[in-house]
Amino acid sequence: MKFSFKFSNLLGTAYRKGDLLFSPDGNTVISPVGNRISFFDLKNNKSFTLPVESRYNYTTLCISPNGCTLIAINEEGEADLISLISKSVLHKHRFNGAVACACFSPDGNYFAVGKGNSAFVFRAPGPLLDSFNPFVMERVFHGAFDEVTWIDWSSNSLLIAVGSKDMSTRLYGVKMLSKFQYCSMASHTDIIMGCFFEKNSLDLNTVSRNGQVCVWEANFEMSDLQPIEVPVKKARKGDKSDSEDDVVIREDHEGKESSVAKSAEVTSDTSGEKLTYKRLGRYYIHPQVKGEKNPLLTSCAYHQQLRILVSGFSNGSFFIHELPDVTLIHSLSISDDEISSLRLNCTGDWIAIACKERGQLLVWEWQSETYVMKQQGHFNNMECLCYSPDGQFIATGGDDAKVKLWNTTTGFCFVTFSEHTGSVTGIQFSRNGKFVISASTDGTVRAFDLTRYRNFRTFTSPRPVQFSCVAMDSSSEFVAAGGQDVFEIYLWSLKVGRLLEVMSGHEGPVASVAFSPSPASTALASVSWDRTLKLWNAIETGSQHETISLNSDGLRVVYRPDGEEVAVATLDAVISFFNVRTSQQTGSIEGRKDLGSGVSDTDLISARRNLEGKAFNSLCYSADGQCILAGGLSKNVCIYSVQESLLLKKFEITQNRSFDAVDDFINRRNMTEFGNLALVEEREDDTNGPLSIRLPGVRSGDMASRSFKPEVRVFSLQFAPTGQAWAAATTEGLLVYSLDQGLVFDPYFLDIGITPETVKNTLKTKEYCKALMMAVKLNEQKIILEVIEGVPPAEIELTVKSLPAMYVERVLKFIAMSMESSAHLEFYLEWVRHMLLVHGAKLKTGSPLLSPILIAIQKSISRKTEHLQKLCDFNKYTLKYVQRLGELSGCGMKIKEEDVNMESDSNEEDDVLIPCAYAIEMDQ
Repeated sequence: MKFSFKFSNLLGTAYRKGDLLFSPDGNTVISPVGNRISFFDLKNNKSFTLPVESRYNYTTLCISPNGCTLIAINEEGEADLISLISKSVLHKHRFNGAVACACFSPDGNYFAVGKGNSAFVFRAPGPLLDSFNPFVMERVFHGAFDEVTWIDWSSNSLLIAVGSKDMSTRLYGVKMLSKFQYCSMASHTDIIMGCFFEKNSLDLNTVSRNGQVCVWEANFEMSDLQPIEVPVKKARKGDKSDSEDDVVIREDHEGKESSVAKSAEVTSDTSGEKLTYKRLGRYYIHPQVKGEKNPLLTSCAYHQQLRILVSGFSNGSFFIHELPDVTLIHSLSISDDEISSLRLNCTGDWIAIACKERGQLLVWEWQSETYVMKQQGHFNNMECLCYSPDGQFIATGGDDAKVKLWNTTTGFCFVTFSEHTGSVTGIQFSRNGKFVISASTDGTVRAFDLTRYRNFRTFTSPRPVQFSCVAMDSSSEFVAAGGQDVFEIYLWSLKVGRLLEVMSGHEGPVASVAFSPSPASTALASVSWDRTLKLWNAIETGSQHETISLNSDGLRVVYRPDGEEVAVATLDAVISFFNVRTSQQTGSIEGRKDLGSGVSDTDLISARRNLEGKAFNSLCYSADGQCILAGGLSKNVCIYSVQESLLLKKFEITQNRSFDAVDDFINRRNMTEFGNLALVEEREDDTNGPLSIRLPGVRSGDMASRSFKPEVRVFSLQFAPTGQAWAAATTEGLLVYSLDQGLVFDPYFLDIGITPETVKNTLKTKEYCKALMMAVKLNEQKIILEVIEGVPPAEIELTVKSLPAMYVERVLKFIAMSMESSAHLEFYLEWVRHMLLVHGAKLKTGSPLLSPILIAIQKSISRKTEHLQKLCDFNKYTLKYVQRLGELSGCGMKIKEEDVNMESDSNEEDDVLIPCAYAIEMDQ
């Protein structure tokens, strides 16, 4: 089994904090999710996350007008220039401080950045530059007296409007312009939250935090401002131009100070009228109530063509107004928490709304008042996960008492169950994938139907118990759950819905239970904090069990896929393996050093002492049972070889320093003669109330404090049934890693004479079986695809019969992978049918990897069935609609036929409708 797993997608987190963006075509929402960036394609109903990771959370995003370049800046001021074509970072730049806003010019030649009380203008990277230096500073403006909060460009890309916390808006020229000099507008009574130019005009609209909107009219048209060419002289030492009156001190891209000609305040037109603004009106877009604390405006967006202003407030409500009269069009409240970011797409139909307190991301179509997309991750930590049998869905349970189902193909959550009232501690799919069960600390185990999306079974215990784990047998008839405060295991019948057995024997909280995956077995294994592993067969022998002593508290138990062995993770970071028939230990793995120390900023102990508290709390066997995946109180996920007890590969799930326990050592810059500065909690202002002291022992943070850094942890992980991916529920969300087949060269019985040219020549001579064997030996994906699709459908059966058994599994695996993206569904189904008919008997007794291959084929067929079903339903209802229209307009059709003197038979109407149906189907 190969382990070239690469980060594939991030599920479970739709938004963290920062700026939302729409793509230039208006069909994709770009959202910062921690130190990664996710794209939600609303047209194709898909989401993906860029394989780009920053050292801190992204907060500021801006995209070029052509949609090829994205600039992402994190909370520490580190900027990444990302190519959306290659999905890679082209350049990194440090601004040495937090950046409030960034914006590309409409022509794409410049981008402006607001940092501190300054606005920086850079030349945008592109082919126009002689050399690729992405961050070449063009201008810098220091006019603001407080921090810059917003930057907007005029339509001709010559002016920028800069709003700041000093309650004023300033206009600057990127180049020297006729009839323009420095311009400032101060009429607000609170912080500027937005300033927007009108389309092809110099008129301006400004919005402040207290909901105040000012409409400004310019005395000139945009065409009146023309760039002025100024000859540039090479400065010499001692020239008058080098005096302090004619230079502006700025920071270059390396953070050093340099002097540049102060052209912003030099104009060739010293006489005549200059650009000025007149305030046409001042409005309040939110009702002001005297004597009450009015909500603050937290975000806003403006559409230049439609002239509509969208504003979001701290109480979760947002308003849509039409300018310049500021007429209310629509208002809605989405939650009780503040709206963090708003964006309008290019057509003005969709509004993207984000709330960082709930991790919520909405796309609202305001004209029809419907949701285009509504996504929200778990409010608190994600505690458990489980793959569906076909690998198409993932079910997760969280501390917010919710069960969510995620589609691994689209990346969207399509259903949420909120019947639980306590933290969900365990979850599992049924063998047929039609329902899912979950255990919770509210004392219930619930079964949810995935066809009607309802809770159809609820299991309880004779006395209140906080359930810590749950398991279901291979026949999906029995459900077992372990207690956290009552040290017993409860067994229910799913069909009858009754409690069958209460199994006692543990003397501590039951940490994990697992049923044997063997079809004919109902064996059950459980581990507890009492340092024991117990093997049960409750259906046949009741509470009789066999006890195996452990060296430390048991945290997790899993069965090998063949049911002959169990793996147990204990508190001393050891993974032990036991034979279930002989109860003898067959091996062990010491994994403490592989976990990593992960010292918190506020830890008072050394990294070595901190490492003693680390342990694995989640295990999962690979499909062949030869390897095991382990994760726990660390940022590392390890894959071990069971037979050799060796570490094969270690994955670092995050590099995000915005989380705690990411670094292995405390930063020495925080260590002073007075102690660790990280232990001192700072407050921005007095509005946050009194300082709250963090409670000892709280790893996820004290919610009563002003701020906290959650600790990086892996709560649960599992291999996909197809074996091509694995998922981990972490502090960041649901991370999915999949195999990157393009990076693996894995020849199979390769000979010297087998080359791509010889394979193609053999295919041309119509020796299909020989060409297929040669392509499999070479193991190049493109060549195998060319050979398989080059075999005529009539020759498939003969080719499969001539294929040796040693090649069948590999060919079947390739077909399962190709069916995901191929449009030749019937062609590949013919290959699968003939291979199973000819080699089915041998495959039953073959490799254990066959089961994941068949599951992958089933997953592909299910996805294709869903797509075809949607297409057929659309055509069916469209045909009914067209037929009904024909019936209603029958009289008109007769008149038209009489006018042209057409001789029609009885089947003429059908002949007219059939091309319409064909056209509809072809469009889809």
